[in-house]
Amino acid sequence: MMDNVSVITIFYLSGLNETINHRFLLFFLTLLCYCAILLVNIALIVTVVLDKSLHEPMYILLCTFCINGLYGTAGFYPKFLWDLLSPVHVVSYSGCLVQAQVMYSFACGDLSILAVMAYDRYVAICRPLEYHCVMSRQRVLKLACFSWLTPFCIIGTNISLTARLKLCSTFIPRLFCVNWIIVSLACFPAEVVVSSIVAYITILIYVFHGVFIVWSYMYLIKTCVHSAENRAKFMQTCVPHLVSLTTFLLTILFDVMNMRFASTKLPQTLQNFLAIEFLVIPPLMNPLIYGFKLTKIRNIILGRVTCRKRVNF
Repeated sequence: MMDNVSVITIFYLSGLNETINHRFLLFFLTLLCYCAILLVNIALIVTVVLDKSLHEPMYILLCTFCINGLYGTAGFYPKFLWDLLSPVHVVSYSGCLVQAQVMYSFACGDLSILAVMAYDRYVAICRPLEYHCVMSRQRVLKLACFSWLTPFCIIGTNISLTARLKLCSTFIPRLFCVNWIIVSLACFPAEVVVSSIVAYITILIYVFHGVFIVWSYMYLIKTCVHSAENRAKFMQTCVPHLVSLTTFLLTILFDVMNMRFASTKLPQTLQNFLAIEFLVIPPLMNPLIYGFKLTKIRNIILGRVTCRKRVNF
């Protein structure tokens, strides 16, 4: 058994086995989706970077949000597109761990950034006179870095513990590598205890993130009820955050429920869709939500498009 374990260098991804007959259609749709994700996220990032009037805390955090979306999708789409054109769906052991690191740190990073955004809106609406002092540009940049580096390090700890496990199988019934499933392939359950404890601590940390976000918005709603000006500010700047948060939590919830409790009787296509929702809907919808809802960004983008049309004519 130990000899067999030591020679495991690749994993076989079986998530595409039932959809192989439609792989060219899937390749086209996936490529179209990935190009759309790249376009909307890069467009918003470039808009924020180039326009000095957008060099404010809320827009800097939004830029960080979009960069994290590009980071997460880069860990999935190129490999998935390659698999759609390949007769054999395999990934190296080290590549599998890297992909799991990217997927998890992307998801946790999104929640961390949403927590910082919630704090930013709390200070802006509830403590407006202190806003520029509390949310200075230097502090915002530190918070943005912290909200990405911390999940990266926490998930890195989980992945390093997984890398020490002795595995007895090379088959992963998914479209991409997931840390929880890799851990479930361990030969000796006793070795999984430490990894499981760290995993549950990680979950607890991000549950607290969620609680903080919910508390922040409940307090904001309570504050805005009695002020027409605050209500307008809430509708303009907080609603996109709430939509992003709801979308993110629902897609992650569906994925976790599917991974932990889904019946094997569910069609593979449905399982695949539930697994990749958080890599399709939030990265594509978030820039569109913010681009259309935030007046400042919308006006700048529409102004540039209008100018280009006039120049062309």
